[in-house]
Amino acid sequence: MALARRMAQISYRSEQELQDRFAARTGPDGRFEVASYLNHHADKLAHRFDAGTYVTLTRAMMTQDIGRGRGGHAAALRTCPVPFTVAGVDSDRLYPLRLQSDLAALTGAPLHVIRSRSGHDGFLTEADQVAAIVRSALAAPSGGRSPRGAPNSTR
Repeated sequence: MALARRMAQISYRSEQELQDRFAARTGPDGRFEVASYLNHHADKLAHRFDAGTYVTLTRAMMTQDIGRGRGGHAAALRTCPVPFTVAGVDSDRLYPLRLQSDLAALTGAPLHVIRSRSGHDGFLTEADQVAAIVRSALAAPSGGRSPRGAPNSTR
């Protein structure tokens, strides 16, 4: 669990954030500060999270496919009756912004870009930007889509 958490944090956080926060500085014990940070969060997770649950969640994320049995991703998205709001974090390496751009194009929804140096965790650290996107989505009568699924020209 601890190793998985260390690897995840390196993936979730952007290179620039890690450089800005830690660079190559070492602590009084001679260890790199980034290693101490990663170890601290790894230990916290290992003590509070079940390893079997982590494996199950990871497998679910890796095998989820909305297009399976529905004629592919585009066809599945076209038949979805709910409005879409698409947002992505500009520094996200786990789910790069190009994937959100593709999703926006498939759904006809506008792409909301969250500016953050926090990488994938930007959706957690940029609360004001995320809140503005959510408020906008909730205020839109159809979430940016017409009732028939075509892009709404008023947004």
